[in-house]
Amino acid sequence: MTRYALVTGASAGIGAAFARELAAGGHALVLTARRGERLDALAAELRARHAVDVRCIPCDLADPHAPQFLFDEILRLGIAIDVLINNAGYGVTGSFVSRPWATHAEFIQVMLTAPTELCHRLLAGMRERGYGRIINVASLAGLIPAPAGHTLYAASKAYLIKFSQALALENRAHGINVCALCPGFTYSEFHDVNGARAQLKGMPAWMWMHAEPVVRDALAATERGEIVRVSGRINRTIKRVFKLLPDRLALYLVDRRGKDFRVADD
Repeated sequence: MTRYALVTGASAGIGAAFARELAAGGHALVLTARRGERLDALAAELRARHAVDVRCIPCDLADPHAPQFLFDEILRLGIAIDVLINNAGYGVTGSFVSRPWATHAEFIQVMLTAPTELCHRLLAGMRERGYGRIINVASLAGLIPAPAGHTLYAASKAYLIKFSQALALENRAHGINVCALCPGFTYSEFHDVNGARAQLKGMPAWMWMHAEPVVRDALAATERGEIVRVSGRINRTIKRVFKLLPDRLALYLVDRRGKDFRVADD
């Protein structure tokens, strides 16, 4: 039986890696992102390499109507989504007050509202079929104290973690596994898009992971029923250390280190 997976933010980075890994495993795909030409190129690659059905639905999840549009297009195509990868995301640099509210509103729409709405719209079908897999791409940032700058980023990822935990407990009796994936620094276009690439040049190589092992680890963890998966031994160690530290010391360390990677306000 061929199962369809919906991957958001599929044009690059972790999203594209999810698409490639799922296609290699025999899944048919629905890919969405803003950049339609990149989706088309990835779809052509996956069709040629794995002989799977790949549909592309370009849209911008910053548009409040986008999740409904995406859901309606999937229904129009007659596709049942059994695997949802909520991966679309980005960061907003600078302090909270240095950016207009419209910028933050779009961020909240992409990072919180859209993945939550897609889960809500697709879960009913998964329950009816007695099978589903949902991976919400969160971050190690959602498990440790938040530094100054990127003010809403860690908060949005902490939300996805807590949301995934509740969703997993509500739906596991229906054959649905939900996992919050928490990667650390991962090679992708993320830091190029938010303008922080130059500040990260001093990061040691051992802090970085490639998208492919992160994705393989996430898929395996989801099948095992893990609800929160932190990628990589280093990142799991960081999580454990910060959990043991007193709050004041943890905040001090995050603030001190965070200054090295903060993009100055305009």
